[in-house]
Amino acid sequence: MATTPLTLEPAELPADAVEVGRIADAWGVKGWFKVLSHSGNPEALFSSKRWYLQPSERGAKTFSGTVLLPIRQAKDHSDTVVAWAQGIDDRNGAEALRGARIFVPRSSFPSTSDDEYYWVDLIGLSVINREGVALGQVRELMSTGPQTVLVLGYEQDGKAQERMIPFVSAFVDKVDLAEKRITVDWQPDY
Repeated sequence: MATTPLTLEPAELPADAVEVGRIADAWGVKGWFKVLSHSGNPEALFSSKRWYLQPSERGAKTFSGTVLLPIRQAKDHSDTVVAWAQGIDDRNGAEALRGARIFVPRSSFPSTSDDEYYWVDLIGLSVINREGVALGQVRELMSTGPQTVLVLGYEQDGKAQERMIPFVSAFVDKVDLAEKRITVDWQPDY
């Protein structure tokens, strides 16, 4: 079967770009594709109509550098996100995007309310307890269903360690994005 070569517009990655997901695979035959969101709440994918793609670090590369992908539609479907972009009108076009990393400008994220944070804003923050003891640095967040868990990295006796703290108000006293710090009610030996 002959395929039309994928033509995407080269673009400059915005200075405030944040990686929000990856294209998993084609979905259907009309150019739709599945997206693996890096967040349990993929609102950034829905709010931006201009996604910036970069090729996967491994696997076949159908494009290089950064390209702009204008999004026609993105929506929830079962437990995943599916999207349809301009210029991608068949399964072959969607398959050519497989593995691409998706970036959107931070400025296009929807606003958060008080006590609501984007995961990307929490990664890298230092975590201390009420007594001022450093517990580690947020390496990632993990959704466990009913709650989110902070996964901290720290070093003890020269070895890399991991600590998990539920990201719930019972344990989190304060998130200070300006100071890049989270204060918690947690002890090092928990």
